[in-house]
Amino acid sequence: MKKNFYLLIFNALSIVSLCIGCKSTTKQTTEAEITTEINENPYKDAEIKAVIISSEDNTFGYDIYVYDAILIHQPSRPGVSGNLGFATEEDALKVAELVIIKMRNNEMPPTITMQELQELGVLK
Repeated sequence: MKKNFYLLIFNALSIVSLCIGCKSTTKQTTEAEITTEINENPYKDAEIKAVIISSEDNTFGYDIYVYDAILIHQPSRPGVSGNLGFATEEDALKVAELVIIKMRNNEMPPTITMQELQELGVLK
């Protein structure tokens, strides 16, 4: 009986050491690798274009396309109450270009602040 008990302990220890050996040979994913995968920017080298669109009362907005698929539809001025767009196509394009820059810098969502609209001179 004692012999069987020692045999059982020996087998259990053998299995544990085998499992430890297997674990040490498997690749462990580091936190840095996980962070890099999560923060990978899908828009860095993507084909992105802005298309100026007509909006209410002869104003303008923009659509942002990524590989010919619409990602952002912005018919009005972001962060400004109401449904009116920008006064000119050029103003809409300035903001759309800033959105694309933010996307390429992995700023998602590419939120536009009131201060940025003022700096671009598009609030009229």
